[in-house]
Amino acid sequence: MEAVGVIGTGLMGTACIERLKGTGLDVVAYDVDEAKRAAAAKLGARAVVSVAEVARQCERIVLCVFTTDQVEQVIEGTGGIAEAARKEPRIVICTSTCDPDRLAALASRVEAHGVHFLEVPISGTSRQVAEGDGVGLVGGDRAAMERAAPVLDAICPRRFHLGAVGNGSRTKLAVNLILGINRAAMAEGFAFAERLGLDTLAFLEVAKASACHSQVMDVKGHMMARREFDNVQGRVDQSLKDFKLMLEQASKAGQALPFATIYARMLEDCVQNGEGAWDNMAILEAIRRRRAL
Repeated sequence: MEAVGVIGTGLMGTACIERLKGTGLDVVAYDVDEAKRAAAAKLGARAVVSVAEVARQCERIVLCVFTTDQVEQVIEGTGGIAEAARKEPRIVICTSTCDPDRLAALASRVEAHGVHFLEVPISGTSRQVAEGDGVGLVGGDRAAMERAAPVLDAICPRRFHLGAVGNGSRTKLAVNLILGINRAAMAEGFAFAERLGLDTLAFLEVAKASACHSQVMDVKGHMMARREFDNVQGRVDQSLKDFKLMLEQASKAGQALPFATIYARMLEDCVQNGEGAWDNMAILEAIRRRRAL
């Protein structure tokens, strides 16, 4: 069977490789980080040393990079996917959470060069994606989505088609806003309970059984209760990137986001304290550092 490309083999890229290999698909993987390429090879992917090599070998390519700039560079830059697509069309499946307006413009530009662009940001932690529990938020042409079905069935068995490119990212940003504020509320509750002298693990069990229960408690509650943030499923600096995108989009739309604004400041506090690479449940630390006046 024809290989599937994966560009960017961090947390989400690794989860996608695991899913693709688990369904019997051959994977060709690239990352700028040599250590991450080696880790991808251990998962059974064929690690290569350039985007161009992935683009030459694979019709369907999954992008798991960090920023909108990187998405544009991987596709339109020298040795990028668009160069290979001039000879034979390529389907790009972009899982990155990006600027929706720029993605829509990119999709329009590259279609003429043979690149069929699908945005498929996935709602869920990297662990949830690896377990098949991520939800794909698809923006783009339905025909391209159908051609990409074997890949999408692997990385996001549950998915919604949301219309044109841009709507997937808009939906993901709104979902992530709710999720982030939920984490912050949970962290504030834990900080409060701890300050009152309660055992945080016992408090977690009560919270999970109460009206305030949320999926975040099930997936990563013990991480917060134990203040252990090294088993990373979603980084602080990645959450900060997403919240900056939210605030930019909200400003364009004329909508104030008071809670998101405060949350972004707390994420910046984490980054300034050297916690950017920690799991985003470390928002607890930003709250614990605050003291009542």
